Amino acid sequence: MTTDGFDSQRLARVSTLVDRYVAKGKLAGAQVQVAHRGEVALRHTVGLADVASDRPLGDDAIYRIYSMTKPITSIALMQLYEQGRVLLEDPVSAYIPEFAEMQVFTGGTPTAPKVRPAQTVMTVKDVLTHASGLTYGFFFQNNLDAMYREDGLGNFEPPDYTLEEGMRRLAAKPLAFDPGTAWNYSMSTDVCGRLVEVISGMGLDEYFAEHITGPLGMADTAFHVPPDRAHRFTSNYQLTPEDPLATFDSFDASPYLSPPVFLSGGGGLVGTVDDYQRFVDMLLNGGELDGQRIIGRKTLEYMTINHLPEGKTLNELGQSLFSEAVMEGMGFGLGFSTLVDPARNGAVSSGGEFAWGGAASTAFWVDPAEEITCVFMTQLMPSRSYPLRRELKATVYQALR
Repeated sequence: MTTDGFDSQRLARVSTLVDRYVAKGKLAGAQVQVAHRGEVALRHTVGLADVASDRPLGDDAIYRIYSMTKPITSIALMQLYEQGRVLLEDPVSAYIPEFAEMQVFTGGTPTAPKVRPAQTVMTVKDVLTHASGLTYGFFFQNNLDAMYREDGLGNFEPPDYTLEEGMRRLAAKPLAFDPGTAWNYSMSTDVCGRLVEVISGMGLDEYFAEHITGPLGMADTAFHVPPDRAHRFTSNYQLTPEDPLATFDSFDASPYLSPPVFLSGGGGLVGTVDDYQRFVDMLLNGGELDGQRIIGRKTLEYMTINHLPEGKTLNELGQSLFSEAVMEGMGFGLGFSTLVDPARNGAVSSGGEFAWGGAASTAFWVDPAEEITCVFMTQLMPSRSYPLRRELKATVYQALR
C-alpha cells in the first residue's frame, strides 16, 4: 500500500467518516478503497456483514452491486461496436424486433393508458445514454411506472422470466417520451444486455466471463453467489421510518444464492471491492490492465464524454427524480455519468471524472486528471438515504498533496 500523492494523515479522514456511519448505526458495515495510479493508498473495512448473526465484514465480502453492473454491460456492448457488429445509430429494433413502432404514454390509467406513436426511433445510443424513453417500475412516480410493476419490470425482485421475455414485455409498454429527446434513468441497460446476447450469440453471463470479468481476474463477480462463497455474502438493509437497518435481503435467504433466470445487465451482478478495483484500474489505464486490452483507449474516451443533446447536463435534460449521481453539473456518456462542471456540481472534484453507483449505496469514480479511483461498498437502500457519496468526495480530495 502506498500513499504517494496523498497526505496519509489527512487521508485517514476517509476511514473516520465511514467509521462514524457504522458507529451511529446508519450502516451495518462498509468498505472503501482509494487508489492512485493503480496503487492502493487507503483500504478500510469496518462493521458487520450481517447484523443478526453479528458476523464481521471481511475484506473479501461479496456485495450486490446493482447498477454498478451498468458500466460493465456498456463496455460489453461497445466491445461489439469495436468489432463493427453494431453501430450507435442502429435502431434497437434491428436486433430486438419488438421495439419497432413504439408508442408514447400521454396519460390515462395503467389499465386504460392514452398513447401516441413515437416520433423518433429508439437507437443503440439511446439505450446506452438512458435517452430511450424507458423507465423503472420501482420509481412510483406515475401510472407508467405502475404499468411496469404490474408486469414485474424494473423491480428489485428478480423476475421469473428470461431476459428475452423481459424485452417482449418491456417493448409492449409505452415510452415516457420520444427517444433521444430527454433523459430518464431506466431499464435501458437491460436492453443493452439483451443486445449483447443477440449480437454475440452468447448468454450475458457467458459473455462477461469470457470478455470482461475473466480476462480481468474478477473471480467473484457474477450473477449469483456460489455455495462455496456464501459465507462471504452480505445482508442488504433498508432505511425505514421504524428502523435505520431493516433487513431487505438476508445473506442466507437471498435470491442471489441461486443462478437467476433473468440476467440483468442493468443491476444483476454481485462482486467484491477487489474485483471492482480491477475494473476501475482498467478504466483509469485507458482500457487495458496487465496486458489484457478490454476496450480501446479512444473508445473509452468517447464513452466518458458528455453525450447529452447540446452539451446539456442531467439536471437540464432529466425527467427522472432518481439517479445514482447528483444531476447538477453532471453529464452522461455511454454507460457512465461524466462531470462537466465541478462548480455547479457543488463538490471538490475534477472535470472529466466518470462514475456511477448502485441502489444499495455502493459507488465508484475514476478521475483521469488526478489519476485516482475510489470504490465504496456497503448494503443500504435506498442510495439517497445519506449524502455519504458526497462526503467521500470531500474527504478523499482534501487529502491530495
